[in-house]
Amino acid sequence: MFGIGLWALVRFAHVAGAALWVGGQLALSLVVLPLARRTLDPEARGRFAREAGRRFGVLTAAVFLPVQLGTGVAMAWHKGVTWSSPAEPGYGRTLAAKLALFTAVMVAAALHGWAHGRGRPGLARVLAVGSLAGSLGVVLLAAALPVT
Repeated sequence: MFGIGLWALVRFAHVAGAALWVGGQLALSLVVLPLARRTLDPEARGRFAREAGRRFGVLTAAVFLPVQLGTGVAMAWHKGVTWSSPAEPGYGRTLAAKLALFTAVMVAAALHGWAHGRGRPGLARVLAVGSLAGSLGVVLLAAALPVT
């Protein structure tokens, strides 16, 4: 069947999950929210932004994180990654950088939701931009992982 095995499907789920996460951030930031700013009155805009953010957060917690963590751990196990691997040049160090940045992105995203809920729009915006930039960095590091 076209040579598609279990590990290709696991990798596909990992890449698709990352694409949905980063693509969702980009779509919200570059298309949906600017359009809402131009077309909705301030009260409706605030309600829309809250609900869109809440839904994206729920999907992140319920779908994105479990898929990314499960497939990531499975692929690491399959590749023979050990606790000492992050200290090794090449794949190990690149993976360690990717995981550290991924963790920072998740923290920034969570703090963005907190700041938005506490009525701190300036901080929320900085955290959203940081989360988006970090997400792009995670994708770059994933693309840089050496093929083994």
